[in-house]
Amino acid sequence: MFMKYAIILTGGKQYKVTEGETLAVDKLLTEAKKKLIFDQVLLIKDNEKLLIGKPFLNKAKVEAELIDQFKDKKIRVAKFKAKSRYRRVRGHRQPMTRIKITKIT
Repeated sequence: MFMKYAIILTGGKQYKVTEGETLAVDKLLTEAKKKLIFDQVLLIKDNEKLLIGKPFLNKAKVEAELIDQFKDKKIRVAKFKAKSRYRRVRGHRQPMTRIKITKIT
């Protein structure tokens, strides 16, 4: 039993996606409940068939639905210099987008 999956490029990162999967990617500038089309598809695996792009597949696309925009968990950024009483602590929350993959073609 094989599953159909694709590797897409968005936000400078590569994601392995399957139909029906929900994942969080870097923030995309669109409204909620809107359809998205990712045309930068690097690879598609369908049963025994493997298609590899150079660097992208021409007619391949992955359709997704935008679920919501949110902020990721907070990370702590600390700076420290020894023997000089220098300490700085800041937090950062990365804006993210949650999407659901609907179709791989």
